[in-house]
Amino acid sequence: MKSFTRNNPYFSLCGLNCKLCSMHLSGHCGGCGFGNQPCPITRCSLEHGKPEYCFRCPEYPCEKYANIDEFDSFITHRNQKADLEKIQRIGEEAYNAEQAEKRRILDRLLAEYNDGRKKALFCLAVNLLPLEDLRTLFEDSDPEIPVKDRAKQMEKRLKKRSSVDLKLRKKKQ
Repeated sequence: MKSFTRNNPYFSLCGLNCKLCSMHLSGHCGGCGFGNQPCPITRCSLEHGKPEYCFRCPEYPCEKYANIDEFDSFITHRNQKADLEKIQRIGEEAYNAEQAEKRRILDRLLAEYNDGRKKALFCLAVNLLPLEDLRTLFEDSDPEIPVKDRAKQMEKRLKKRSSVDLKLRKKKQ
């Protein structure tokens, strides 16, 4: 939406982590207010005085959030409400610092462990796993083995550390 602008490139209006999104990484989405997305939540924000985040709207949580985290799009929606609560609790600066660190971890995963088939997995894992778990991902990794083997090892390591399924949940047609 052309008349909608945002200041935070890390965290969307509705609670998605933009800089950890595969669409953002490949240049297909600039995030709400940084591109030209016809998002209904962006439209709603314009109608409600342009709050920076939905939780700052007097009507939050509204019916738009009733089932928002049941299915994923190209990015996981599982932590959307929890992340909105977290940014309220710890503040935007601290939340952005965590997201910047997660992005550095994601960049390293993509640069050193991606065999060309792991981008979605890495984006999902970095979104869902706690920062404490992500900080230890690279311990005992061997940079000398072929990238295909490193990718397999990292996939096993991520799945072992995760208590959630590391697959996007698609809405059944």
